[in-house]
Amino acid sequence: MSTEFAVAFVMGVGTIGPGIGIGLLVAAGLEAIGRNPEAASKIQTNMILGIAFAEALAIYALVISLILRFVN
Repeated sequence: MSTEFAVAFVMGVGTIGPGIGIGLLVAAGLEAIGRNPEAASKIQTNMILGIAFAEALAIYALVISLILRFVN
């Protein structure tokens, strides 16, 4: 397996999960805000925290792909 293919594979697979997770998280957060607008600030804070944790997985995939690309 070539290095370029490995880098593309890591980035592709490493961003599918966080992308789906962030989409589901935002959809659930917006639905919760629609049901209870008074709790919007608390819901939004938790939603942003969840987005940051999900995005961290994509950043880890980016770091691994950069290591694969430039170390080998």
